[in-house]
Amino acid sequence: MIDWIMERIKLERPGGSYFAAPKTNIQFIPSGCKTLDLALGGGWAEGHICNVIGDSSTGKTLLCIEAAANFINKYMKSRVKWRQTGEAFDENYAQAIGVDLSKVDFGDPLETIEDLFEDLENIITKATKPILYIVDSLDSLSDRAEMERGIDAGSYGIEKHRKLSRLFRQFAGRMSEFVTLLIVSQVRARIGGFGHGPAMTPTGGFALKFYTAQRVMLAQTGTISKTISGIKRPYGIRIRAKVIKNKIGLAFRESEFRILFGYGIDDAEACVSWLAEAKALKDAGLSANGVKEYLKFLDGLGNMEYDKEIAVLQKAVTKRWYEVERSFLPTRRKY
Repeated sequence: MIDWIMERIKLERPGGSYFAAPKTNIQFIPSGCKTLDLALGGGWAEGHICNVIGDSSTGKTLLCIEAAANFINKYMKSRVKWRQTGEAFDENYAQAIGVDLSKVDFGDPLETIEDLFEDLENIITKATKPILYIVDSLDSLSDRAEMERGIDAGSYGIEKHRKLSRLFRQFAGRMSEFVTLLIVSQVRARIGGFGHGPAMTPTGGFALKFYTAQRVMLAQTGTISKTISGIKRPYGIRIRAKVIKNKIGLAFRESEFRILFGYGIDDAEACVSWLAEAKALKDAGLSANGVKEYLKFLDGLGNMEYDKEIAVLQKAVTKRWYEVERSFLPTRRKY
């Protein structure tokens, strides 16, 4: 599939084709949603620092769980290093979604930035095979000096910024061989956030913005409900993921998907919805009138049959995605 896309791109736009082509020189960890993978440039880039940002209940931890499951499926002999600073991780929920918990090392909960520094130093120094290191979340980390001072003492924010800057400076270049760092951040109301600029901003200063290769902002756009036996209950949420920084591919691409409670990301529905938006349902052998029936049909399939259908959907989405990207490229040569 990728070879076909590359050949088409070489014929049509030899000058700027790099920006609308699958990356073959970078390894990726699937995010659990094909359209999000494409928006990221292929998935979470291995050997880089990646950042998931969002308000509460936007699926930040879930995206990390999906990444962990896909990493384990790709590297059966490797391990995920999951470091909690809060209590957001539910082991039973992760196992129900598909994470092999025997391949996840939780270690000791992190309390301070110094704990993170020491733990990363130890893992990066000893790493001999791929490792996915997840921090959930950076906002909950304190520092030892702050924990020792009184609650009314100030200036902690500046010290935290400086320490994070030092941490990322030292580790950013050393992770590229084996370690992928996936960090969860929450957003806060920006002080003086009136007038121009975003009203919300992640905590931790500018260091994380500078050293991340991929940053994804999550926003909840609604809930999904249904009525059974006269009782109405929400059973999922709708999420818009916007890539606000991307050193791997084109930035400012978006993906919309559903998160179903007890299931995770509904990749099939996301693929079908995107194909409908791109007017390319026929590429997957579907019609606008048969979408609902097709999704019900998927629910009744066994594992092997389901995987085959998802592969057809993802192939159609990938093909159409890069066709769209190429259509936005300049057609004239620069040099």
